[in-house]
Amino acid sequence: MFLEVALLLIVGLIAGTLGSLVGLGGGIIIVPTLLFLGSGTALLSEVSPQVATGTSLLVIIFTGLSSTIAYYKQKKVDYKSGLIFFIGSGPGGIFGAWVNKQLDIDAFSIWFGLFMIFISFVLMFKDRLKPRNKKTEKGIWRTYVDASGNVQTYGFQPAAGISISIVVGFLGGLLGIGGGSLLVPAMILLFFFPPHIAVATSMLLLFLTSATSSIAHIYMGNINWLYAAALIPGAWIGGKLGASINQKLPSKTIVALLRIVLIMVGARLIYQGLV
Repeated sequence: MFLEVALLLIVGLIAGTLGSLVGLGGGIIIVPTLLFLGSGTALLSEVSPQVATGTSLLVIIFTGLSSTIAYYKQKKVDYKSGLIFFIGSGPGGIFGAWVNKQLDIDAFSIWFGLFMIFISFVLMFKDRLKPRNKKTEKGIWRTYVDASGNVQTYGFQPAAGISISIVVGFLGGLLGIGGGSLLVPAMILLFFFPPHIAVATSMLLLFLTSATSSIAHIYMGNINWLYAAALIPGAWIGGKLGASINQKLPSKTIVALLRIVLIMVGARLIYQGLV
């Protein structure tokens, strides 16, 4: 029993740190780890994909809350944008959690995995994209001054933000990987969010979306409470640690790490769909 708890504490710490660092929540670590340790080893009791997904989303609530508090102290969370995104991602997450129980998602996982890898390569050309002129469009616009004194303008139209966040929430609830795997690239590529702001705002949204998605999974009995209790302390500490590391890294490094993690997400989803 002690070995199980210690192992899950470490998994939670790694997942929370990585998730908070690049804004993806940590589900890409927790879900495959629970599935592997439960079926491929004798260390944990076997869990179904639905229970792994539900348990992961419950843990992400604490990663999201922990890192949001840390990013709040750094003044990097765009609360207004995050709450607008939540208008779409909240209902989308609940619907995704319901579809998770109804659908054989193997083929979907393969295609979505390929899409994640494609997005990682699109991020290579981020600097060649130019933001729109905020004076010519209605919407929500922000100005951010980075640590080097560079002024960056970013923003979006609420209707576009809500539409994209519906898809993000649905995929997060469906796959248990955290919607940040799609939201952070969307904020950077489509709305020209500075990477640090995109990551911090994503963690606020992940906290809110995971909370709503978890309600559906709790109702359907898709939570292993013992495993969640062991994962949460590490995830909480990891959320703060990831935010601290993020603060010390330049924007280009954040994007590079994001690209690597997206490839990991894609590869994991492709593998999940094939086996």
